[in-house]
Amino acid sequence: MEREERVAIYAGTFDPITLGHLWMIEAGAKMFDKLVVAVGTNPEKNCYFSTDDRIQMIEESIRNMKNVVVDNYTDKFLIKHAESIGAKFILRGIRSTADYEYEKSLSYVNRHLNTEIITVFILPPRELIEISSSIVRGLIGPEGWEEVVRNYVPDCVFEKLIAEHGRRSGL
Repeated sequence: MEREERVAIYAGTFDPITLGHLWMIEAGAKMFDKLVVAVGTNPEKNCYFSTDDRIQMIEESIRNMKNVVVDNYTDKFLIKHAESIGAKFILRGIRSTADYEYEKSLSYVNRHLNTEIITVFILPPRELIEISSSIVRGLIGPEGWEEVVRNYVPDCVFEKLIAEHGRRSGL
């Protein structure tokens, strides 16, 4: 009897993708047969990069991961998107107790909507816990920001951040 393919979804805005996100993707790629990185559009967030740019940066960052694909979704609950792509697992990272409480509540709502899809929580390494897209964006601008930010994002993202900052600054 063949085992069903274990498909997971890892969703976020990834604005931009960070080394913390990349660690989660690498871990998910090891845990599941297929990992779908789903770029969501959150109407409450004013994104720094377009959806197309975010997808392109993720694709470039994961190009050597054969069982990872990038997808996007808009105006849909994550659990419904997971259903539509055949995912049986939702992968979520936990950086703090606040993350845990928030993600726990969401997982209960998701479980109510679909009892077949399981939420899997994993903890990133200590050195990546403080990294988030919003922190990275908040570091951009002051003198010397490049030396700080380059430590938190893949090289392709760093280059895109330099270009975008230059464009926005008129440099």
